[in-house]
Amino acid sequence: MDQLLKQADRRHIRKGALSLHKAIARSKTRKSVAKRFKVTASGKVLRSRASRRHLMSAKNAKKKRQLAKMGRVHETDLARIKANLPFA
Repeated sequence: MDQLLKQADRRHIRKGALSLHKAIARSKTRKSVAKRFKVTASGKVLRSRASRRHLMSAKNAKKKRQLAKMGRVHETDLARIKANLPFA
C-alpha cells in the first residue's frame, strides 16, 4: 500500500491511517436521550410533557394530572431518537 502513495502524499497521512484493518464504530447509547425517553416493550417511545417545571400553583388539579402522564413521541422524530438508543 505504501508503494501506491507518492513520497509527498505519504507525509500528510497519519501513521495509523495506512493500516488495512478499519476499526468498526461502536454502538453507544446517547445518555442524554436515554434519560429523556423511554421505550416500551412494544417499541413505542414515550416522553415526558412540558410545562411542569415551575408555576404549578397556577394550574388546576386536572391539568397537573394530565401533565403527569407520559406522551408518545411523534413519528417524524422516532428515527432520530431510536438512532441514539441502539440497544432499546
